[in-house]
Amino acid sequence: MTIDPDPTARAVEPPFSILVVCTGNICRSPLAEQLLTTRLTNAGLPVRVTSAGTYAMAGKGMPDEAAALSVRFGGDPTAHVSRQLTARLVADADLVVTADREHRGEVVSLFPRAARYAFTLNQLARLVDGLRDAEFAAAEHAAAERPGADRESVAHVGHPATGGPATAADALRAYIAEIAASRGLTPPPADPADDDIEDPYRRSLATYDRVGVAIDASVTTIAMALTAALTRVA
Repeated sequence: MTIDPDPTARAVEPPFSILVVCTGNICRSPLAEQLLTTRLTNAGLPVRVTSAGTYAMAGKGMPDEAAALSVRFGGDPTAHVSRQLTARLVADADLVVTADREHRGEVVSLFPRAARYAFTLNQLARLVDGLRDAEFAAAEHAAAERPGADRESVAHVGHPATGGPATAADALRAYIAEIAASRGLTPPPADPADDDIEDPYRRSLATYDRVGVAIDASVTTIAMALTAALTRVA
């Protein structure tokens, strides 16, 4: 006997997939992964955040110092097990975030098309800030051209995701494409190394603290931008 499917059942929406990459996958990338997971899931975004290492210490957990940073900033380090980066992981991601420029280069060498959606963590935070400022300036100009229009209403005009993405994940993909297109429009940092997060492994507690603060700051900026991108097309 054939049983008809429940007509009220809905297919589960595939989540927006974020992959975070560093070297050993025991300090920087799991910390960013855990903080992104906390911020984005708390905001209700349909995301799945994972991490991997270009030279992973396979099967290892986080050092106590890195795990303590995760807890301090709201993450959960208990289940982390490091794993090796593969081309398949990169290909399956919607967004790849790396600790530094060298990692981004290795990601793109594994899967060249990832050049469209791979950024260093600090670079992505810088780009979303730049895009936000550009959109605000455009909204200010539009408001001046349209007496009576408020900034918030005109800020939505012309956003590529407002054409009606099929899912929330599609809206986030559209936003990442917009970010990628803005690369040449946002001024680069005075020091290119500012786009990198240093490796704290086997270094001082002060280094771990500095890295934790930097990762938390960039994650906060990125999470707020992704949440706002989804909110304005909801």
